[in-house]
Amino acid sequence: MTDDGVFYRFAWRWFWRGVGGLVVLLGVAYLADWAVWRVRVARGGGMDTVLVDQVVVAPLKGGKEEYYADGQVEASCSKSLFPQAGSGACWWLRGHTTVYER
Repeated sequence: MTDDGVFYRFAWRWFWRGVGGLVVLLGVAYLADWAVWRVRVARGGGMDTVLVDQVVVAPLKGGKEEYYADGQVEASCSKSLFPQAGSGACWWLRGHTTVYER
């Protein structure tokens, strides 16, 4: 019975090491992405625009919603892996061309 306890403690230790390593890896990736994006912005090429369909969502009684197509608008986006400067990443907006305005 003590062998099972040792195994589970060992397994949990490696699980939490893996989770910690993943968090560190994502943090390093975000910082590297931010640094590359800042260099691009300094050179004048860190931002772009993408044409998206805008849909306005109006709340109704009873928790219902009504959708109104508002045409196409240009949305600003960052040329980066992660969203930067309050704008979505361009690769994400190009794949999700409908924006819902609430």
